[in-house]
Amino acid sequence: MPSLGADMEAGTVVEWRVHCGDTVKRGDIVVLVETEKGLVEVEIFQEGVVETIVVAEGAKVPVGTVLATIRSAAGAAAPAATTVVTPAEIKPAPSPAATPPPPPRAEAPTSRPHISPLAQRRAAKLGVDLTTVIGTGAEGAVTAADIERAAAPPVAKARPERPTPSPPDRLAAMRKAIAAAMARSKREIPHYYLGTRIDMTRATEWLAAENLKRPITDRLLHAVLLIRAVTLAVREVPEMNGFWIDDTFKGSDGVHVGVAISLRQGGLVAPAIRDADQLPLDDLMRRMLDLVKRARAGVLRSSEISDATITVSNLGEQGVDTVFGVIYPPQVALVGFGKLSQQPWAADGMVGARPVIAASLAADHRASDGHRGGRFLAAIDRLLQEPSQL
Repeated sequence: MPSLGADMEAGTVVEWRVHCGDTVKRGDIVVLVETEKGLVEVEIFQEGVVETIVVAEGAKVPVGTVLATIRSAAGAAAPAATTVVTPAEIKPAPSPAATPPPPPRAEAPTSRPHISPLAQRRAAKLGVDLTTVIGTGAEGAVTAADIERAAAPPVAKARPERPTPSPPDRLAAMRKAIAAAMARSKREIPHYYLGTRIDMTRATEWLAAENLKRPITDRLLHAVLLIRAVTLAVREVPEMNGFWIDDTFKGSDGVHVGVAISLRQGGLVAPAIRDADQLPLDDLMRRMLDLVKRARAGVLRSSEISDATITVSNLGEQGVDTVFGVIYPPQVALVGFGKLSQQPWAADGMVGARPVIAASLAADHRASDGHRGGRFLAAIDRLLQEPSQL
Protein backbone atom coordinates (compact mmCIF):
# COMPACT_ATOMS: atom_id res chain seq x y z
CA MET A 1 0.00 0.00 0.00
CA PRO A 2 1.70 3.20 -1.14
CA SER A 3 1.81 6.32 0.95
CA LEU A 4 -0.40 8.82 -0.87
CA GLY A 5 -0.22 11.67 1.59
CA ALA A 6 1.85 13.14 4.37
CA ASP A 7 -0.34 11.63 7.10
CA MET A 8 -1.90 8.65 5.33
CA GLU A 9 -1.89 5.59 7.59
CA ALA A 10 -4.04 3.08 5.67
CA GLY A 11 -5.96 2.56 2.45
CA THR A 12 -8.76 0.32 1.20
CA VAL A 13 -8.36 -1.91 -1.86
CA VAL A 14 -11.45 -1.11 -3.91
CA GLU A 15 -10.90 -2.84 -7.24
CA TRP A 16 -8.12 -4.86 -8.85
CA ARG A 17 -7.49 -3.97 -12.49
CA VAL A 18 -5.30 -7.04 -13.11
CA HIS A 19 -5.56 -10.79 -12.56
CA CYS A 20 -3.04 -13.49 -11.78
CA GLY A 21 -1.11 -14.36 -14.91
CA ASP A 22 -1.46 -10.90 -16.45
CA THR A 23 1.64 -9.26 -17.86
CA VAL A 24 2.25 -5.74 -16.54
CA LYS A 25 4.67 -2.99 -17.45
CA ARG A 26 5.83 0.20 -15.79
CA GLY A 27 3.04 2.78 -15.59
CA ASP A 28 0.13 0.32 -15.81
CA ILE A 29 -2.78 0.89 -13.41
CA VAL A 30 -3.07 -2.26 -11.30
CA VAL A 31 -5.42 -1.39 -8.43
CA LEU A 32 -7.89 1.24 -7.30
CA VAL A 33 -7.37 2.38 -3.71
CA GLU A 34 -9.61 4.51 -1.51
CA THR A 35 -7.98 7.04 0.82
CA GLU A 36 -9.29 9.91 2.93
CA LYS A 37 -8.99 12.14 -0.15
CA GLY A 38 -10.89 9.81 -2.50
CA LEU A 39 -10.11 7.14 -5.06
CA VAL A 40 -6.58 6.80 -6.45
CA GLU A 41 -5.35 4.67 -9.35
CA VAL A 42 -2.14 2.95 -8.24
CA GLU A 43 0.55 2.47 -10.85
CA ILE A 44 3.20 -0.24 -10.98
CA PHE A 45 6.88 0.53 -11.44
CA GLN A 46 8.16 -2.90 -12.48
CA GLU A 47 7.65 -5.23 -15.42
CA GLY A 48 6.66 -8.87 -15.08
CA VAL A 49 3.75 -11.24 -14.55
CA VAL A 50 1.22 -10.94 -11.73
CA GLU A 51 1.95 -13.92 -9.49
CA THR A 52 -0.09 -13.44 -6.33
CA ILE A 53 -2.81 -11.02 -5.27
CA VAL A 54 -2.37 -10.81 -1.51
CA VAL A 55 -5.01 -8.35 -0.36
CA ALA A 56 -8.59 -8.86 -1.42
CA GLU A 57 -11.00 -6.16 -2.60
CA GLY A 58 -12.67 -4.42 0.31
CA ALA A 59 -9.76 -4.92 2.74
CA LYS A 60 -8.28 -1.91 4.53
CA VAL A 61 -4.56 -2.29 5.22
CA PRO A 62 -1.78 -0.05 6.59
CA VAL A 63 0.68 1.83 4.38
CA GLY A 64 3.57 -0.47 3.49
CA THR A 65 1.48 -3.68 3.31
CA VAL A 66 2.36 -5.91 0.35
CA LEU A 67 -0.69 -5.89 -1.91
CA ALA A 68 0.57 -8.29 -4.56
CA THR A 69 3.67 -9.91 -6.01
CA ILE A 70 4.91 -10.02 -9.57
CA ARG A 71 7.38 -12.36 -11.21
CA SER A 72 9.99 -10.40 -13.10
CA ALA A 73 11.31 -11.37 -16.51
CA ALA A 74 14.30 -12.95 -14.78
CA GLY A 75 11.95 -15.21 -12.82
CA ALA A 76 12.31 -13.71 -9.33
CA ALA A 77 9.18 -12.68 -7.44
CA ALA A 78 9.04 -9.09 -6.28
CA PRO A 79 6.45 -7.25 -4.19
CA ALA A 80 3.85 -5.49 -6.32
CA ALA A 81 -0.22 -9.28 -7.18
CA THR A 82 -1.94 -16.83 -8.12
CA THR A 83 -5.26 -16.61 -6.28
CA VAL A 84 -7.12 -13.82 -4.54
CA VAL A 85 -7.02 -14.35 -0.78
CA THR A 86 -8.24 -12.42 2.20
CA PRO A 87 -5.65 -11.01 4.62
CA ALA A 88 -6.40 -13.82 7.09
CA GLU A 89 -5.63 -16.41 4.45
CA ILE A 90 -2.27 -15.01 3.35
CA LYS A 91 0.29 -17.77 2.75
CA PRO A 92 3.85 -17.56 1.43
CA ALA A 93 3.89 -17.40 -2.34
CA PRO A 94 5.16 -20.63 -3.97
CA SER A 95 8.59 -20.51 -5.56
CA PRO A 96 8.65 -19.79 -9.28
CA ALA A 97 9.83 -23.34 -10.04
CA ALA A 98 6.82 -24.84 -8.26
CA THR A 99 4.30 -22.49 -9.84
CA PRO A 100 2.64 -24.06 -12.88
CA PRO A 101 2.07 -21.83 -15.88
CA PRO A 102 -1.30 -20.11 -15.77
CA PRO A 103 -4.00 -22.15 -17.55
CA PRO A 104 -5.42 -20.75 -20.78
CA ARG A 105 -8.33 -18.50 -20.17
CA ALA A 106 -11.74 -19.87 -20.99
CA GLU A 107 -14.12 -18.17 -23.33
CA ALA A 108 -16.16 -15.44 -21.75
CA PRO A 109 -18.90 -17.10 -19.71
CA THR A 110 -22.54 -16.39 -20.35
CA SER A 111 -23.19 -15.94 -16.61
CA ARG A 112 -22.94 -12.58 -14.91
CA PRO A 113 -19.38 -11.14 -15.14
CA HIS A 114 -17.31 -10.11 -12.13
CA ILE A 115 -18.65 -6.99 -10.42
CA SER A 116 -16.35 -5.04 -8.15
CA PRO A 117 -17.57 -4.16 -4.64
CA LEU A 118 -17.43 -0.47 -5.51
CA ALA A 119 -19.60 -1.05 -8.60
CA GLN A 120 -22.12 -2.99 -6.50
CA ARG A 121 -22.37 -0.16 -3.99
CA ARG A 122 -22.79 2.47 -6.71
CA ALA A 123 -25.44 0.35 -8.47
CA ALA A 124 -27.43 -0.02 -5.24
CA LYS A 125 -27.21 3.72 -4.53
CA LEU A 126 -28.15 4.79 -8.07
CA GLY A 127 -30.79 2.08 -8.63
CA VAL A 128 -29.04 0.52 -11.62
CA ASP A 129 -30.03 -3.01 -12.71
CA LEU A 130 -26.71 -4.87 -12.91
CA THR A 131 -28.05 -7.35 -15.48
CA THR A 132 -28.38 -4.51 -17.99
CA VAL A 133 -24.84 -3.18 -17.62
CA ILE A 134 -22.12 -4.10 -20.10
CA GLY A 135 -18.74 -4.31 -18.38
CA THR A 136 -15.70 -2.64 -19.88
CA GLY A 137 -13.15 -3.89 -17.33
CA ALA A 138 -10.75 -6.83 -17.61
CA GLU A 139 -12.55 -9.94 -18.90
CA GLY A 140 -15.80 -7.99 -19.07
CA ALA A 141 -15.80 -6.99 -15.41
CA VAL A 142 -18.34 -4.34 -14.43
CA THR A 143 -16.60 -1.29 -12.97
CA ALA A 144 -17.88 1.74 -11.08
CA ALA A 145 -17.44 3.82 -14.25
CA ASP A 146 -19.80 1.45 -16.10
CA ILE A 147 -22.42 2.02 -13.40
CA GLU A 148 -22.04 5.80 -13.63
CA ARG A 149 -22.54 5.65 -17.40
CA ALA A 150 -25.59 3.40 -17.07
CA ALA A 151 -27.14 5.76 -14.51
CA ALA A 152 -26.61 8.91 -16.57
CA PRO A 153 -29.77 10.14 -18.36
CA PRO A 154 -29.53 10.01 -22.18
CA VAL A 155 -29.80 13.80 -22.56
CA ALA A 156 -26.73 14.26 -20.40
CA LYS A 157 -24.41 12.37 -22.70
CA ALA A 158 -23.82 15.38 -24.92
CA ARG A 159 -22.75 17.47 -21.93
CA PRO A 160 -19.71 17.04 -19.69
CA GLU A 161 -20.39 14.50 -16.96
CA ARG A 162 -20.53 15.92 -13.48
CA PRO A 163 -18.72 14.02 -10.74
CA THR A 164 -20.96 12.40 -8.18
CA PRO A 165 -20.75 14.36 -4.92
CA SER A 166 -18.83 12.61 -2.21
CA PRO A 167 -20.87 11.42 0.77
CA PRO A 168 -20.55 13.51 3.92
CA ASP A 169 -18.35 10.94 5.65
CA ARG A 170 -15.77 11.07 2.83
CA LEU A 171 -15.73 14.87 2.90
CA ALA A 172 -15.25 14.77 6.67
CA ALA A 173 -12.39 12.28 6.25
CA MET A 174 -10.77 14.53 3.65
CA ARG A 175 -11.02 17.57 5.90
CA LYS A 176 -9.50 15.51 8.72
CA ALA A 177 -6.58 14.43 6.50
CA ILE A 178 -5.99 18.02 5.36
CA ALA A 179 -6.12 19.23 8.94
CA ALA A 180 -3.58 16.62 10.05
CA ALA A 181 -1.18 17.52 7.22
CA MET A 182 -1.46 21.26 7.79
CA ALA A 183 -1.12 20.91 11.57
CA ARG A 184 2.03 18.87 11.02
CA SER A 185 3.31 21.50 8.61
CA LYS A 186 2.88 24.42 11.01
CA ARG A 187 4.20 22.33 13.92
CA GLU A 188 7.35 21.04 12.24
CA ILE A 189 8.24 23.49 9.45
CA PRO A 190 9.76 26.90 10.29
CA HIS A 191 7.98 28.87 7.58
CA TYR A 192 9.20 32.19 6.25
CA TYR A 193 7.18 34.33 3.87
CA LEU A 194 8.15 36.68 1.05
CA GLY A 195 6.01 38.59 -1.42
CA THR A 196 6.30 40.76 -4.49
CA ARG A 197 4.13 42.35 -7.16
CA ILE A 198 4.74 41.48 -10.78
CA ASP A 199 3.91 43.68 -13.77
CA MET A 200 2.07 41.37 -16.18
CA THR A 201 1.80 43.85 -19.07
CA ARG A 202 4.17 41.99 -21.39
CA ALA A 203 2.77 38.60 -20.42
CA THR A 204 -0.87 39.58 -21.01
CA GLU A 205 -0.11 41.34 -24.30
CA TRP A 206 1.88 38.36 -25.59
CA LEU A 207 -0.87 35.97 -24.44
CA ALA A 208 -3.61 37.96 -26.18
CA ALA A 209 -1.64 38.09 -29.44
CA GLU A 210 -0.75 34.41 -29.23
CA ASN A 211 -4.34 33.32 -28.58
CA LEU A 212 -5.59 35.24 -31.63
CA LYS A 213 -3.57 32.79 -33.74
CA ARG A 214 -5.17 29.75 -32.12
CA PRO A 215 -8.57 28.06 -32.24
CA ILE A 216 -10.57 28.52 -29.04
CA THR A 217 -9.88 24.95 -27.91
CA ASP A 218 -6.10 25.52 -28.03
CA ARG A 219 -5.89 28.90 -26.30
CA LEU A 220 -3.65 29.39 -23.31
CA LEU A 221 -4.62 30.65 -19.85
CA HIS A 222 -2.38 33.04 -17.97
CA ALA A 223 -2.16 30.41 -15.19
CA VAL A 224 -0.02 28.22 -17.43
CA LEU A 225 2.51 31.06 -17.80
CA LEU A 226 2.76 31.30 -14.01
CA ILE A 227 3.36 27.57 -13.63
CA ARG A 228 5.94 27.59 -16.42
CA ALA A 229 7.81 30.49 -14.81
CA VAL A 230 7.94 28.62 -11.48
CA THR A 231 9.31 25.47 -13.13
CA LEU A 232 12.11 27.42 -14.79
CA ALA A 233 12.90 29.49 -11.69
CA VAL A 234 13.61 26.40 -9.57
CA ARG A 235 16.40 25.51 -11.98
CA GLU A 236 18.12 28.69 -10.79
CA VAL A 237 17.25 28.20 -7.11
CA PRO A 238 17.11 24.41 -6.61
CA GLU A 239 16.69 24.74 -2.82
CA MET A 240 12.97 25.30 -3.49
CA ASN A 241 12.51 21.98 -5.28
CA GLY A 242 12.67 18.85 -3.14
CA PHE A 243 11.93 17.44 0.31
CA TRP A 244 13.03 17.76 3.93
CA ILE A 245 13.52 14.15 5.09
CA ASP A 246 15.50 12.81 8.04
CA ASP A 247 16.70 16.29 9.00
CA THR A 248 18.24 16.80 5.56
CA PHE A 249 17.17 18.59 2.41
CA LYS A 250 16.97 16.18 -0.50
CA GLY A 251 16.75 17.98 -3.82
CA SER A 252 14.80 16.48 -6.70
CA ASP A 253 16.25 15.87 -10.14
CA GLY A 254 12.80 16.38 -11.66
CA VAL A 255 10.48 19.35 -11.34
CA HIS A 256 7.06 17.91 -10.49
CA VAL A 257 4.76 20.85 -9.84
CA GLY A 258 1.82 20.25 -7.54
CA VAL A 259 -1.22 22.25 -8.64
CA ALA A 260 -3.62 23.13 -5.84
CA ILE A 261 -7.16 22.22 -7.01
CA SER A 262 -10.34 22.90 -5.07
CA LEU A 263 -12.96 20.17 -5.37
CA ARG A 264 -16.57 21.07 -6.10
CA GLN A 265 -17.88 18.99 -3.21
CA GLY A 266 -15.34 20.57 -0.86
CA GLY A 267 -11.76 19.84 0.04
CA LEU A 268 -8.47 20.32 -1.74
CA VAL A 269 -5.89 18.22 -3.56
CA ALA A 270 -2.54 19.19 -5.09
CA PRO A 271 -1.59 16.52 -7.66
CA ALA A 272 1.62 16.87 -9.64
CA ILE A 273 2.39 17.60 -13.24
CA ARG A 274 5.51 15.47 -13.61
CA ASP A 275 8.61 16.89 -15.30
CA ALA A 276 6.76 20.16 -15.85
CA ASP A 277 9.98 21.99 -16.73
CA GLN A 278 10.42 19.72 -19.76
CA LEU A 279 6.99 20.50 -21.22
CA PRO A 280 6.35 23.24 -23.80
CA LEU A 281 3.45 25.58 -23.04
CA ASP A 282 0.92 23.67 -25.17
CA ASP A 283 1.65 20.36 -23.46
CA LEU A 284 1.73 22.01 -20.05
CA MET A 285 -1.68 23.55 -20.72
CA ARG A 286 -3.17 20.21 -21.75
CA ARG A 287 -1.69 18.47 -18.72
CA MET A 288 -3.00 21.16 -16.38
CA LEU A 289 -6.56 21.00 -17.74
CA ASP A 290 -6.52 17.20 -17.71
CA LEU A 291 -5.31 17.18 -14.11
CA VAL A 292 -8.06 19.54 -12.98
CA LYS A 293 -10.72 17.50 -14.78
CA ARG A 294 -9.57 14.17 -13.34
CA ALA A 295 -9.04 15.57 -9.85
CA ARG A 296 -12.64 16.81 -9.73
CA ALA A 297 -13.87 13.49 -11.16
CA GLY A 298 -11.87 11.60 -8.52
CA VAL A 299 -9.55 9.81 -10.96
CA LEU A 300 -5.94 10.55 -10.01
CA ARG A 301 -2.86 8.35 -10.19
CA SER A 302 -0.70 7.46 -7.20
CA SER A 303 2.39 9.13 -8.69
CA GLU A 304 0.45 12.36 -9.15
CA ILE A 305 -0.52 12.34 -5.48
CA SER A 306 2.90 11.54 -4.03
CA ASP A 307 5.51 13.02 -6.39
CA ALA A 308 5.03 16.82 -6.17
CA THR A 309 8.32 18.58 -5.41
CA ILE A 310 6.89 22.13 -5.11
CA THR A 311 3.29 23.39 -5.07
CA VAL A 312 1.64 26.30 -6.86
CA SER A 313 -1.60 27.75 -5.47
CA ASN A 314 -3.46 30.19 -7.70
CA LEU A 315 -6.50 31.73 -6.02
CA GLY A 316 -6.88 34.69 -8.35
CA GLU A 317 -10.15 33.36 -9.76
CA GLN A 318 -11.58 33.51 -6.23
CA GLY A 319 -10.80 37.22 -5.98
CA VAL A 320 -7.88 36.74 -3.59
CA ASP A 321 -5.22 39.46 -3.66
CA THR A 322 -2.42 37.59 -1.86
CA VAL A 323 -1.86 33.95 -0.89
CA PHE A 324 -0.06 33.07 2.35
CA GLY A 325 0.44 29.35 1.83
CA VAL A 326 1.09 26.45 4.18
CA ILE A 327 3.79 24.10 2.90
CA TYR A 328 2.71 20.51 2.26
CA PRO A 329 5.28 18.26 3.99
CA PRO A 330 7.79 16.96 3.14
CA GLN A 331 8.00 19.66 0.42
CA VAL A 332 9.92 22.83 1.27
CA ALA A 333 8.16 25.54 -0.74
CA LEU A 334 4.79 26.78 -1.97
CA VAL A 335 4.26 29.61 -4.46
CA GLY A 336 1.00 31.55 -4.31
CA PHE A 337 -0.56 33.85 -6.90
CA GLY A 338 -3.45 36.27 -6.39
CA LYS A 339 -5.81 37.86 -8.86
CA LEU A 340 -4.66 39.78 -11.92
CA SER A 341 -5.92 43.36 -11.57
CA GLN A 342 -5.28 46.86 -12.85
CA GLN A 343 -3.10 48.74 -10.34
CA PRO A 344 -1.08 51.98 -10.28
CA TRP A 345 2.44 51.32 -11.55
CA ALA A 346 5.37 53.65 -12.05
CA ALA A 347 7.63 53.01 -15.05
CA ASP A 348 10.00 55.29 -16.96
CA GLY A 349 9.03 58.21 -14.74
CA MET A 350 5.33 57.82 -15.53
CA VAL A 351 2.50 56.47 -13.39
CA GLY A 352 -0.27 54.49 -15.05
CA ALA A 353 -2.58 51.55 -14.61
CA ARG A 354 -1.08 48.18 -15.44
CA PRO A 355 -2.13 44.54 -14.98
CA VAL A 356 -0.37 43.38 -11.81
CA ILE A 357 -0.34 40.14 -9.86
CA ALA A 358 0.85 39.46 -6.32
CA ALA A 359 3.26 36.52 -5.98
CA SER A 360 4.16 35.03 -2.60
CA LEU A 361 6.55 32.38 -1.36
CA ALA A 362 6.17 30.18 1.71
CA ALA A 363 9.47 28.38 2.25
CA ASP A 364 11.11 26.08 4.79
CA HIS A 365 13.86 27.97 6.64
CA ARG A 366 15.74 24.70 7.21
CA ALA A 367 16.26 24.29 3.46
CA SER A 368 16.75 27.92 2.39
CA ASP A 369 16.83 31.49 3.64
CA GLY A 370 15.33 34.82 2.68
CA HIS A 371 18.18 35.67 0.33
CA ARG A 372 17.59 32.53 -1.75
CA GLY A 373 13.85 33.01 -1.54
CA GLY A 374 14.21 36.56 -2.84
CA ARG A 375 16.28 35.33 -5.78
CA PHE A 376 13.59 32.78 -6.54
CA LEU A 377 10.78 35.35 -6.68
CA ALA A 378 12.99 37.68 -8.72
CA ALA A 379 13.60 34.86 -11.22
CA ILE A 380 9.84 34.30 -11.59
CA ASP A 381 9.35 38.02 -12.23
CA ARG A 382 12.17 38.16 -14.80
CA LEU A 383 10.86 35.12 -16.66
CA LEU A 384 7.36 36.59 -16.91
CA GLN A 385 8.84 39.71 -18.53
CA GLU A 386 9.98 37.48 -21.43
CA PRO A 387 6.82 35.44 -22.12
CA SER A 388 7.90 34.41 -25.62
CA GLN A 389 10.83 32.55 -24.05
CA LEU A 390 8.69 30.50 -21.68
